[in-house]
Amino acid sequence: MKVTLSENAGFCFGVRRAVELVEQTAGTGRPVVTLGPIVHNRHVVERFAALGVREAADVASIPGGAAVIIRAHGVGRAVYEALEARGLTVVDATCPFVERIHRLVSEASKAGRRPVIFGSRTHPEVVGISGWCDEPLVVESPEEFETWLREDPKRRDLPLTLVAQTTSNQNLWKKFEEIIKFLCTNAEKFDTICKATENRQTAAAALAARSDAMLVVGDRTSSNTRQLAAICETHCGRVWLVDNAAELADCDFSGIHAIGITAGASTPAWIIKEVNQTMDEIKTVETVETAAAEESFEALLDASIKTLNTGDTVIGTVVAIGTTEVQVDLGTKHAGYIPCEEVSADPNVKPEDVLHIGDEIKVFVVRVNDQEGTVQLSRKKLDGMRVWDELQEAADNKTPVEAKITEVNKGGLVANVKGVRVFIPASASGVARGGNLEELKGQTVRIRITEVNRERRGGRVVGSIRAVANEERKAAQEKIWSEIEVGKKYTGVVKSLTSYGAFVDIGGVDGMVHVSELSWRRIKNPAEVVKVGDVIDVFVIGLDPEKRKISLGYKTAEMNPWNQFTAKYSVGDVARVKVVKMMTFGAFAEIVPGVDGLIHISQIADHRIGKPEDVLSVGQEVDVKITDIDAENKRISLSIRALLEPTVEEQAQALAEEAAEAVEAE
Repeated sequence: MKVTLSENAGFCFGVRRAVELVEQTAGTGRPVVTLGPIVHNRHVVERFAALGVREAADVASIPGGAAVIIRAHGVGRAVYEALEARGLTVVDATCPFVERIHRLVSEASKAGRRPVIFGSRTHPEVVGISGWCDEPLVVESPEEFETWLREDPKRRDLPLTLVAQTTSNQNLWKKFEEIIKFLCTNAEKFDTICKATENRQTAAAALAARSDAMLVVGDRTSSNTRQLAAICETHCGRVWLVDNAAELADCDFSGIHAIGITAGASTPAWIIKEVNQTMDEIKTVETVETAAAEESFEALLDASIKTLNTGDTVIGTVVAIGTTEVQVDLGTKHAGYIPCEEVSADPNVKPEDVLHIGDEIKVFVVRVNDQEGTVQLSRKKLDGMRVWDELQEAADNKTPVEAKITEVNKGGLVANVKGVRVFIPASASGVARGGNLEELKGQTVRIRITEVNRERRGGRVVGSIRAVANEERKAAQEKIWSEIEVGKKYTGVVKSLTSYGAFVDIGGVDGMVHVSELSWRRIKNPAEVVKVGDVIDVFVIGLDPEKRKISLGYKTAEMNPWNQFTAKYSVGDVARVKVVKMMTFGAFAEIVPGVDGLIHISQIADHRIGKPEDVLSVGQEVDVKITDIDAENKRISLSIRALLEPTVEEQAQALAEEAAEAVEAE
């Protein structure tokens, strides 16, 4: 007969923690009382009774001065208040997974939502959960929940929050999810089935499916043990739930070629060993996970208390997230914890942002304390090791990486790449000699890793911003030269100014805008029109691919002042102009920027003047009439006098009025 052991059997983290707390408290010599049986297994309870640990049914029956242990199932808020009122010392062994459910239903009640608890009404865990919320609805099956919803259609729109007893059946929970999906409009659900329970059930189902019979080891009062048996029965014809090795005598193994063994979460190791010793007399125990060969049940149990060493990399399950540390179940006798500062290399990351209860994570063993039974872990160190591998790969493949500049020192810059310190020499910063490196502080840049040295104390990584910038610029240049043509428009940045023009970066390639192409008006210096850093629109007016020279234009037809003038003014229009220059024969005035007109000396006043300065001054603004436009020679004649003298019509009207007055006088 082939006997196969399920990979998940025996104490879960919550039960193991509760049992250890009882052992530690009993060792103090003071009276110890558990509020209800510490676990649903009579053998464990009897063992502690022999050590002097007593069991109390309620708070009132606890003797004064005793240390009270709250079991892994947890209790309601009122029980804590009663214990506090009596001044009793409390040792809380509530499973962290159960504590999470307490918080969920409590927050739901405060938010005006009604908690729905899937589980056994009389189970102490469910009783405890119910004690943390108002008007909880406890349902023992998906059918019961669906019936409750259909009894009153209004219930479908209620704000409901669904949770499950940690030892519930995962398949039944999926049915709840389907009901919520199709019948509820305002329901939220939290899968609170313990990961260890889920794994145990999944492994048991898989083992039962390929076995002729199953042995489920555990106390019949244990909910999770009964769930295991029920799951096995759906996949296997013959299932025995045995409390201990003695009950194997009642099992008929005839005709069975393959038998599987699993055990409930509250089943102690010594009970499993007794079953193993009895079964081992006639068969070999094989593990599910090991493909190598045969391994005894005893060896598997020994593996469950394996030794951990500093520097090991292990996988654990997050069971609690506190203010100072994260608790991790490593599947060993040790209590694992990660100090909050070791969760992430980013000091701004909070543990609850990246970790959740039930997550399986890989961690680095920092320190093992066998005396206290604790293991200090680090996720940051493991991440750091992985980042070093990534940096080495980036260096080998010349792949750019993102880095945040955190410091500026005498030699250059310091950057952070996923928690690893990277030095960037000033010469590789991309900043010109004498430039301000401080401008890069706080920026995220792309760098090339040029050196990775793990052997040096603390490690050393060197990077270069300039190398990436040069490569990107070269790629951009090639792209531009492959596409550029006369007339093509670009948006560029003014990089530098000279006496004869401005150099503009059009995306990796610099082009020259000659001073004559910067403005339609005559200018002496490019700075009159643009400054370094300006973003301007330019167009290509000339190319020399061999010499890699590009001539750019900036002034467009739309910008031509003459075009702007003719679009706005015609002969006979009145304009407000500014006197810009005095001549002996008149004054020049600016009509629009770049276009001047002449006010002849005879048109400055309605009487004879000696020189223009007698009436006008440079900078003065006056109203003029446009009397002539010579488009071919781009000349404009202006007149102030035309606005002062009456028109022919006005003169005729005045003569008519004088004649009429003369007739009346006669």
